Amino acid sequence: MATLQLQAVRKSFGASTVLHDVQLAIDDGEFLVLVGPSGCGKSTLMNMIAGLEQPSGGRVLLDGRDITDLPPAERDIAMVFQSYALYPNMTVASNLEFPLRMRKVPRPERERRVREVAALLRIEDLLARKPRQLSGGQRQRVAIGRALARDPQLYLFDEPLSNLDAQLRLDMRTEIKKLHQRLGATAVYVTHDQIEAMTLATRIAVMKDGKVQQLGTPQQVYHQPANTFVASFMGSPRMNLLRASLRPADGALQLDFGRGGGGAPRLALPKDLDGLASQAGRELLVGLRAEAISLARDTVPASPCQRPIEVDIDLIEPTGADTLVVFRVAGQDVTARLEPDADVHAGTRARLLLDLRKLVFFDPGSGQRLG
Repeated sequence: MATLQLQAVRKSFGASTVLHDVQLAIDDGEFLVLVGPSGCGKSTLMNMIAGLEQPSGGRVLLDGRDITDLPPAERDIAMVFQSYALYPNMTVASNLEFPLRMRKVPRPERERRVREVAALLRIEDLLARKPRQLSGGQRQRVAIGRALARDPQLYLFDEPLSNLDAQLRLDMRTEIKKLHQRLGATAVYVTHDQIEAMTLATRIAVMKDGKVQQLGTPQQVYHQPANTFVASFMGSPRMNLLRASLRPADGALQLDFGRGGGGAPRLALPKDLDGLASQAGRELLVGLRAEAISLARDTVPASPCQRPIEVDIDLIEPTGADTLVVFRVAGQDVTARLEPDADVHAGTRARLLLDLRKLVFFDPGSGQRLG
């Protein structure tokens, strides 16, 4: 396998710039996922790595070798497309073998690689079929197998699961994860699905408007989002973002969600929260994930970092695995993820606990995380 470096890569189409000086370094054996909304530039970036688009500036280095101006065939990169891109007149075996034949690999070696890949992906019984005789999941296995047969330095996946139904997406996601763990391959994967990003990636690059908003592990991106865009984009449901004033009170700090108005919640913060004293007197955006809110129970004492809050329940959304509860704090919608058997009902009042250790603070002007 190999490393990949993108050095100040940018791309313009006429007067429109779609990528702005993208800097990324991908380690050997890493599975990097590029995620973001439609039009953020992730597919354009993928195409420049593959050689299907030329950057307007910057360099692309594969294992230290500058491949910026090389044609796709000379990059030693294999790509799995959203549309499968199989040859309809060829059998599965011929599709798997085709890239090896183009590289003039001897026939015995080609046949050996086809057998190995077919066994790895459990498609041995499909080798004599044509693509039209396969299901969507089977076609995607063949497309992945064709890339694996080449044994390239780098694998690229361009939204490979977007044409599959929900259950097949889940199954193929698991298969791709297993493949990466088994092969230790270096891969770049493009998706707009943040669940795919969280489950597959060793690191995630969250993109918006042609810029990388955050690069980090799934845990870092989820729990310590760099800004409010990442906080809102990653996670389902999205992170709750509430306006509150940070005020000194009794030698500590408290959050005032009513900006000084009566009746709104005021929460005293733990005294050892770092980096917040300098923000006293300011209005902040306070982020809290839905699972950091729990139902208060008389039989279970609250921890020192939990604070109770009385709320009126507006909406209940049972999902099977859990229950989503929507309520309002000082006129701002909040979603909590409770256990599936939580005894709460729309139109009633409930006592919830907020885990203040899970709070994330953002500047309301720039949207950047504080601390």
